[in-house]
Amino acid sequence: MRALIFTRPGQAEVQDVPEPVALDGQVVVDVERVGICGTDLELFTGEMSYLHTGVSTYPLRPGHEWAGVVTAVGNDVDDSWLGRRVTGDTMIGCGNCRRCRTGFHHVCPNRQELGIRNGLPGALAEQVTVPVGSLHQLPANVDSQVGALVEPGGNALRAVRAAALASGERLLVLGTGTIGLLAAMIGRAQGADVHLLGREPDDLSLAATLGFTGRWTRDTLPGGPWDAVIDATNGPEMPALAVDLVEPGRRVVFIGLAGTPSSVDSRHIALKDVTAVGILGASSGLAGIIELYAAAVVNPRSLVAVTIGLDDVADALGGAPPDGAGPGPKIHVDPRR
Repeated sequence: MRALIFTRPGQAEVQDVPEPVALDGQVVVDVERVGICGTDLELFTGEMSYLHTGVSTYPLRPGHEWAGVVTAVGNDVDDSWLGRRVTGDTMIGCGNCRRCRTGFHHVCPNRQELGIRNGLPGALAEQVTVPVGSLHQLPANVDSQVGALVEPGGNALRAVRAAALASGERLLVLGTGTIGLLAAMIGRAQGADVHLLGREPDDLSLAATLGFTGRWTRDTLPGGPWDAVIDATNGPEMPALAVDLVEPGRRVVFIGLAGTPSSVDSRHIALKDVTAVGILGASSGLAGIIELYAAAVVNPRSLVAVTIGLDDVADALGGAPPDGAGPGPKIHVDPRR
């Protein structure tokens, strides 16, 4: 089958690789749609921290935002999975350690991350092998495009939950990428008064089409109160800004990752009595976001700018805008093309 492989920093190529086989506890999925995210870009450029700590190495097959149909199952897997449209958890814990046994498999010290960490091949291929325990079935009205937005949506849902807002309270989301916009959409659906902060006015154009009236840049941002702030950016200065802006006694949520270390004065956190929450992975948010998508409470389709084939991924990662791309921040891949 065909698969996209990162062979070294800045180098990606489509290769013919052996078709996967479902071993015990596994299924094979025919992949219909895959999203490209910032993590994939960092793996491509070589900037991803996992490459420097040795838990990720080249060659590497990326792809952790995906949807497809189960076409084969291992000997001990129920045949009823065959033909189901599914997506799955990126975080694959060992299953045996204390963290896995207590519901924290997403931070298992020996975890694999699909298409990212510890050599587990990702979904940027015609087929992918996935542990059956990580699967989530998609309802009939959640197609593959929306299904491939479950993983980023699960991250965003966890961030909004961590903000711990009551209906009518004010949420400021820093960043207008996929996670920021999804967090804003989820927050609005749950009754928050949502505002977004972008770098430039043009960064806020899609937010305008999505109906958000609270759209600001650093120069235009009004005063608070901000009952919670979610940092969904990659700017190293933004975590400190989040702490500066949030109301005393409330919460900041860090889901964005900068390429260089961020500086936050812990005295500021303590003297404002602020709770700071970090979010890694979508695991506990996957079922909830599928429900929100299925109920059409949140509609993420406008976030997808374009869908391309495997042969076009390297150029897209290198910065070349795909033909026909719309304003959305997310590029999708159909590996069957």
